Amino acid sequence: MTDTIFGKIIRREIPATIVYEDDEVLGFKDIAPQAPVHVLFIPKNEAIPTLDDLQPSQAHLIGKLALAAAEYARREGLAQDGYRVVMNCREYAGQTVFHIHLHLLAGAPLGRFGTAG
Repeated sequence: MTDTIFGKIIRREIPATIVYEDDEVLGFKDIAPQAPVHVLFIPKNEAIPTLDDLQPSQAHLIGKLALAAAEYARREGLAQDGYRVVMNCREYAGQTVFHIHLHLLAGAPLGRFGTAG
């Protein structure tokens, strides 16, 4: 697999505003935020390109990303008003870095996608 900008952030080769870290997950502010709070959560030890590439033995990583996002949201006082988590899969869905990641968006009312609630 080709190295990505996320791999360079994990190795501290390029700067990022890191807001969360544990043994398996790194959280940092998005450089092109789509909301007042926009944090990306990535697995540190496995660079899986897309959600479609995730294997059953790696499924726990998605839970780790979600738990990290929820912990960050509680710690930052975002949980009371609410927040959104999103994972994009492939270019058509908006994925630009091919290392699975979860977006946490918060800090303002977020519009609905389509008409589904």
